[in-house]
Amino acid sequence: MHLLTRLLDVASERLALLVPVTVLLGVLLPGAGRALVAWVGPLLALLVLATSATIELDVLRRVLRRPREQLVATVLVYVPMPLVALGLAGLLFGEGPLWVGLVLVGALPTDVSSPLLVLLARGNVAFASVANTVNTALSPLLTPLLLVLLTGVALEVPVATLTGQLALVVVAPSVAGIALRAWRPSTVVRLEPLLPGVGALAYLGLLLAAVGPAAGDALADPGRLALVLVGAVALNAAGYALAWLARGALADDGDRTALLFTVSKKEFGIAAVLVASSGIDPAVALPSVVYAVVQMVTSPLVADRITRAGRQRDGAR
Repeated sequence: MHLLTRLLDVASERLALLVPVTVLLGVLLPGAGRALVAWVGPLLALLVLATSATIELDVLRRVLRRPREQLVATVLVYVPMPLVALGLAGLLFGEGPLWVGLVLVGALPTDVSSPLLVLLARGNVAFASVANTVNTALSPLLTPLLLVLLTGVALEVPVATLTGQLALVVVAPSVAGIALRAWRPSTVVRLEPLLPGVGALAYLGLLLAAVGPAAGDALADPGRLALVLVGAVALNAAGYALAWLARGALADDGDRTALLFTVSKKEFGIAAVLVASSGIDPAVALPSVVYAVVQMVTSPLVADRITRAGRQRDGAR
């Protein structure tokens, strides 16, 4: 038990260091990532469950009583981010499947792992979870609508399949985690120090599953990969910048931290579903895969920087 506790502590405290190691492992041993693809759904659900179990009902109620702040988050996710992606895509690709793919990334909802990074950065997890749920619920409508408006490319949306998957990996574990916290608070409080580590291990598994299957195809054309990587990094940085510029609309520092990851992180799994169901060029999905790796590398670094800054402020008092 002590060894497991130590492993979970290392996973949460050293996530920023473990992420590049996992990326390298995925490139060198792509078979390991492919083996985890079948476990993506359970890993996502575990990550959401572990994160949601840290949310107290009183905090959640306070978040729900402030819909204006949730509206700010939703607007940032679905208005400026797609427009920035459109500009970057035009600059880098002009036209073609990669152009469409990068715009699609901009139109995606918040990534499921966003609340975990907010937890590690000591932000308002309830705010991030509600924003994640709202943005995800809107995605079957808004993501294809934005793509057709910006690129003229229409996607087939498997509404029943997509809604079912999102319910299983986002809604159900979120409700279960919050309910468990309310039902057995003393038990969850005892286990709470372990929950960030559980989420972090699931995060690393998801990263390996994203890198492994894409490593061979991406490295086969390094020039194309480099352009996609530039676009992904620029879009990810724009997400952080937009959230930082909008921080004045939120009164609480914890909400501002949550906004950083809500805007900058994108749910790449939805892109794969939409591309596959629409029967369009598979290359359209490449920017979302590259963006997934970029955001999974940068977000632990940002969370670590925020945590260190908070400790320095606490120590100066």
